[in-house]
Amino acid sequence: MDSPQQSDRLIGVTAGRDKEQHSAAVEDKGQTSADFSRIYSTDLLPAPGGEEMTGEFLKELVNILLAYISKSSQRSSKVLDFHHPHQLKEGLECFTLDLPEKPEPLEQLLVDCRDTLKYGVCTGHPRFLNQLSSGLDVVGLAGEWLTSAANTNMFTYEVSPVFVLMEEFLLRKMQSIVGWSDDVGDGIFCPGGTISNLYSVLLARYHFYPEVKTMGMGVLPQLALFTSEQSHYSVKKSAAVLGMGSKNVFMVKCDDSGKMIPSELESCIVAADKKGLVPFYVNATAGTTVYGAFDPLDAIADICQRHNLWMHVDAAWGGGLLMSDRHKMKLRGIERAWSVTWNPHKMMGVPLQCSVILVKKRGLLQECNDFGAEYLFQTDKIYDVSYDTGDKSFQCGRHVDVFKLWLMWKAKGSEGFGAQVNKCLENAEYLYDQLQRRTHFELVLKNKPEHSNVCFWYIPPSLRSLPPGPDRDARLHQVAPRIKGRMMEKGSVMIGYQPLGDKVNFFRCVFSNPATQQEDVDFLLEEIARLADDL
Repeated sequence: MDSPQQSDRLIGVTAGRDKEQHSAAVEDKGQTSADFSRIYSTDLLPAPGGEEMTGEFLKELVNILLAYISKSSQRSSKVLDFHHPHQLKEGLECFTLDLPEKPEPLEQLLVDCRDTLKYGVCTGHPRFLNQLSSGLDVVGLAGEWLTSAANTNMFTYEVSPVFVLMEEFLLRKMQSIVGWSDDVGDGIFCPGGTISNLYSVLLARYHFYPEVKTMGMGVLPQLALFTSEQSHYSVKKSAAVLGMGSKNVFMVKCDDSGKMIPSELESCIVAADKKGLVPFYVNATAGTTVYGAFDPLDAIADICQRHNLWMHVDAAWGGGLLMSDRHKMKLRGIERAWSVTWNPHKMMGVPLQCSVILVKKRGLLQECNDFGAEYLFQTDKIYDVSYDTGDKSFQCGRHVDVFKLWLMWKAKGSEGFGAQVNKCLENAEYLYDQLQRRTHFELVLKNKPEHSNVCFWYIPPSLRSLPPGPDRDARLHQVAPRIKGRMMEKGSVMIGYQPLGDKVNFFRCVFSNPATQQEDVDFLLEEIARLADDL
């Protein structure tokens, strides 16, 4: 990776850059209508007479973005142009991460924009199968652009009137889809599913022990939380952040498909009682990160009701299935939850970030987080101050994450989102079928996938004659990382891998990009076999 030829490719544009030389950003277009080599940000609006140059600069930037979007959808293009951290830090002569003392011209900024995209990862590429959030929705992108142009904050109606009302409408829509009646329900958009899950623990604690807000953890008993052993790590992190301790999170055993076992939850609650802890919160997962499993929500709700425990459903990954008439029954019982996490930036394809915490008890968010800062939340404003939603959040500044989802919903309708979800799960079923038919691949789970997660091993030539046992497992554990490394260096496709429990490293393919087709699934399997031919 460190050859002179590769260093030349990294450098791309020489440092001298004469006036006659086209910028890298402009080369994609073929010609330029403005010379940016002597134009600076101080020449743009709000500078007097800056309208024309601002327009020219933004047009050049749009050209860069359009070229990137177009290239990202081409299967002949790379998913990534991989370089090691030291190469990106030290090997880019004209794209330096160092910050200058004096301003640089707009030409350099355009080159920097181009190179930032070039050396990043094309998560919108049809063969990017690495994360739960992928794809590039053009309408969602337009929504993000408008959001940045508006550059406002979600804490008060006076500075964000339209966005505040949009949030209210969207939250009500999502609460209705979850199955809650019109007379209950609250919520807020959050910076990711981890924060949404943190809100659920915070609210549950406040619901049972409101004195914690002013008196602190010292006045509370030692609390116990429960979540499945395959749930997201954010539950333990929330317990640590909120001072309850990660060791007081009981990890409930799952069955072979990754679902929480209700009887094991009962046993954990009894065990917590015997230790002198006070159970108060259960997290059920609708779509686990690795297997895509759905916990039995109704059975868990029965246990929570019997023990008077707060039931949260982490549907960050699986919530999108509520949009599908074909698959929403997998979340049966979610309407019984006291709170729900749902990430539209995953299965619904909304640009990052877009996550919500839905809370059944109306007003609890405000009670838990309200501190009434008088410089923001005056009570004598000329409008209904109940629309000043900032005190529902423990943040002050809050990014506008609602508009891109609202705009996409207008573009697709609920039916369009449902069709998109169906397509992703059809791709998962196709991969599952292909893995059963092809030699040298082994499924981690034999059952048909519930979600769009498909987990498998590839058995390279050197391991095919080995009997099952520790030696084979130890060698198989090294296979997925080596294939993944070769994938990244080649840039042809990206897929994740991990161990789980006693299972050695295996591939996890997830589908959330509507651009991915069956031909991409075939390519993935054939590419894995090619890259592992000598292993």
